[in-house]
Amino acid sequence: MTATDATAERLPLRERKKLRTRQALIDTALRLFTERGFDGTTLDELCDAVEVSKRTFFRTFPSKEDVAMAPTQDLWAAFLEELEGREPAGGTVLALLQASLYAALDRMTDEGWADRVRLSLRLTAATPSMDARGRHFCDRTLRTAVALLHRKLDLQDPRDLRPRLALDLLLAGFQCALETWVAQPGDPGRAALVAEVRTAFAAIPDALTFEATPPSA
Repeated sequence: MTATDATAERLPLRERKKLRTRQALIDTALRLFTERGFDGTTLDELCDAVEVSKRTFFRTFPSKEDVAMAPTQDLWAAFLEELEGREPAGGTVLALLQASLYAALDRMTDEGWADRVRLSLRLTAATPSMDARGRHFCDRTLRTAVALLHRKLDLQDPRDLRPRLALDLLLAGFQCALETWVAQPGDPGRAALVAEVRTAFAAIPDALTFEATPPSA
């Protein structure tokens, strides 16, 4: 998990060093993978460029794919933490999920995070192993969030589909926002992504009642 500069300054020296090594691995991996291709860059080359051992790498990331997808994985790890810490206070489950995601986005304050997300997404689109790993991560995150909602809402029936469907709506809205954001010219930052997310989420209620009216003759 990434930490803001203010948070990092309060950490012990050993933890700050770990965070710096982690960030160096992410930045270097995205640069090398973009320049040479994911499959064209070996793990040894990445570790040599950062001057760390493979043992250190695997203490930090499970795989090459994970270091390249860390920017978005960090967002969803923050989302789960926010969801875990929020108590239901009325309103819809979808609103609870949206509030948790907005809070997670607010935590992505590291300089260059938005640029890293765009690089990661481009690499994922061009790399089958990253795409497969991303799907696995998404499924694991989804299952964790569903379990959290069942526990928080004290749902007794494990077959209750409402939490899963609410999460599917959240993810669909975020994916639409992400695609629109990535397609923007220039280098749109985190604020631009949040704006697209708000637009996508605002469209969900209308989408649910969108009638299939035949076109007029």
